[in-house]
Amino acid sequence: MIPLLQGTRIIEVGAVVLGPYAGQLLADLGAEVIKVEPLEGDIARDAHPQGAGGGALFVNNNRNKQMLAIDLKAPEGRAALARLIGTADVLFHNMRVDAAQRLGLGFEAVAQINPRIVHCAAIGFGQRGPYRDRPAFDDIIQAASGIAGLGTATGGDPRFVPTILADKVAALHAVYGILAALLARANGREGPIKVEVPMFEALTAFLLNEHLAGATFADDGAVGYPRILSAHRRPFRTLDGWIAVLPYTDRQWRAFLAETGREDVAEQEWFRDPRQRPAHIDELYALVAESLSARTTAEWMAALAARDIPCSEVPDFKALLNDPHLSEVGFFDVPGTYPEGIVRTIPQPVLFDGIEPQQDVAPRALGADSRAILRGSGMDNAEIDALIDRGVVAA
Repeated sequence: MIPLLQGTRIIEVGAVVLGPYAGQLLADLGAEVIKVEPLEGDIARDAHPQGAGGGALFVNNNRNKQMLAIDLKAPEGRAALARLIGTADVLFHNMRVDAAQRLGLGFEAVAQINPRIVHCAAIGFGQRGPYRDRPAFDDIIQAASGIAGLGTATGGDPRFVPTILADKVAALHAVYGILAALLARANGREGPIKVEVPMFEALTAFLLNEHLAGATFADDGAVGYPRILSAHRRPFRTLDGWIAVLPYTDRQWRAFLAETGREDVAEQEWFRDPRQRPAHIDELYALVAESLSARTTAEWMAALAARDIPCSEVPDFKALLNDPHLSEVGFFDVPGTYPEGIVRTIPQPVLFDGIEPQQDVAPRALGADSRAILRGSGMDNAEIDALIDRGVVAA
């Protein structure tokens, strides 16, 4: 945990990945993040595989937080959360808009409670468009944004990127949106600040950064960045495995051609003209693929490194866990108060020189901090006991 946001209280009403991942990043930066869960808990707590502290998906997205378990469908639960909102700097949720409004977590309701609040809603689709009420999950957003359709541009079938891409990209947008709003408030901006993070728009922007291409300049301009969409752009087979190689600059391409004995290609007119070379990218990648099959991965890594040509092995998950670089930097170390049985964690990858990190706190049990959180909002013990007795709060 890096103590940069100390003194900032953030209420996260999040579940599964999007909300919890964003909340964890903010907590890693030192914010006081209060995770609000229903009485049955975030469903990620029960995700397979299970271990110390719950499901791995929950463990990897919920460190450094305080845990409040409360029934927001009950009027007393909503009233208790309203008191807590009055003490907060940020209210962040990744619920559907209508559900958030029913629970009193819409922007207008929250701004009435706390006129200085930063209200951030990470939702499926922007509320100004016709898709505003559609339900959204990662697969749906990958499809709608064009990510899943990338396979058709390279001659294959549509397919999903096998990671929870839309949630994590939207979470990163939510984090910088919240930080920008907090900075604006620190610089004197008055009143509540509304931040909307639509997954669809976030992932579409992520995709089109390079693929908008010719459509940037003309309505009928060609869309798609040719090198990225080449069917030959992929890891290449070696004699004993796979390797990724990317000669990118003119010097790197010439060095690769010299290493493989194909200096004749460098004499082609289209190769000497940087404006013509992109049209021959498939030909170049085919040459790379043919050349690499003659040596082992280790032999190619040594030869390409000697010529300063970008390259990498292609590890599977298991090999990544034992990567020598990640081991040396302590990437998978387990700092802080993690229970026995957790052998690896995923770190905050952004480093701040000269700031002494504090110990991480492992994800806590459902409702572990309910009493302390509600006392901090101004409730006395009798009020808290009454909520627990009526089954509105779990502690």
